[in-house]
Amino acid sequence: MERRAFLSLMGAAGLSTVTLGPSLVWATARNPYQRLLILVELKGGNDGLNTLVPYADPSYVALRPRIALRRDEVLQLSEQAGFHPALQSLMPLWQQGELALIQGVGYPQPNLSHFRSIEIWDTASGSDEYLADGWLARSFSRQPTPADYVADGVVLGSQELGPLFGGDRAIVLGNPEQFLRQARLAVPGGATPRANPALAHVLKVEDDVSLAARQLAAGPGRVLATEFPRDGFGNTVRNACQVLALGKGVAVLRLTLGGFDTHQNQPGTQANLLRQLGDGLAALKTGLQELALWDKTLILTYAEFGRRPKENQSNGTDHGTANVHFALGGRVKGGFYGDAPRLDQLDGNGNLAAPVDFRSVYATALERWWGVDAQAVLGGRFAPLPLLRV
Repeated sequence: MERRAFLSLMGAAGLSTVTLGPSLVWATARNPYQRLLILVELKGGNDGLNTLVPYADPSYVALRPRIALRRDEVLQLSEQAGFHPALQSLMPLWQQGELALIQGVGYPQPNLSHFRSIEIWDTASGSDEYLADGWLARSFSRQPTPADYVADGVVLGSQELGPLFGGDRAIVLGNPEQFLRQARLAVPGGATPRANPALAHVLKVEDDVSLAARQLAAGPGRVLATEFPRDGFGNTVRNACQVLALGKGVAVLRLTLGGFDTHQNQPGTQANLLRQLGDGLAALKTGLQELALWDKTLILTYAEFGRRPKENQSNGTDHGTANVHFALGGRVKGGFYGDAPRLDQLDGNGNLAAPVDFRSVYATALERWWGVDAQAVLGGRFAPLPLLRV
């Protein structure tokens, strides 16, 4: 049985766990993962132009006569740009200098297929490369997490491993309540059959999953006073903080908020999603502060692509290229990074240029946050962004 098929079977069986392996020990130089990384996937491709709105650019309204946000609607961050009003919850983070906005993020020769483009982002590959493992899995392979960590990473809000794919120490926590109930019943398997290596591997993974499950389920953890939003992403954020409150040790959390593929009726859909995102990230900060982890955490958003600058005939936007992404944390130097969108210089397909390669964002996490060899993981040199106080 192939590993991918086995992991799919595990998810179908309801255990909601995948692959394996490390306590929030913010330790010595021998542990490069002494700081936590939280990735937030905006699945479907969020519309960056209606997230960080270039309200002062006359081309913006010309390209979007129906769905553009007007000057008096946005939350002004500068004389040129402002937040979608649904992101009100992020204003304190911006004002406190703990939120960085990275503009123009993408990659050369962009692919506008959801499946292929997110594969490029997850593997940190070029558009003409096909890599077998995620960029985080490669980092952990080269520089393993401490043996006492319960996992390299925990995935919440999705059944997909994304950048953790190809590793052996990740957990997909699709339904935390069900997971914890089943984890308390999980027991290791028996002797490993030597005559059947494939079966032996399956049983080994089963045992590893059981061990991680029992470690996560051991003890009640800490009861948090933080109030989390009562919506889908709010629940994902609450579950993430509960995982951290157990104190069992993890290097990465990957959270997902889906629904951003807004080909039609975008204004209402995106407003709801951005409200969930803003409220959830604000609650995540509060939860991390309660756990004394805010200054030890870097939060990065990502998506497979942005949206086209010109609105379509269905009151929405189609697949595009460059996008804006967020970096948050107690050690983040807030402000604008990258280049503001040049709506008067679209390419032949009506899309934006992407001056910031997304692998520079990854290099920032690998090199500046963790101190690992970003070039070896990413397969080339990508300049980190100067958005961290470390």
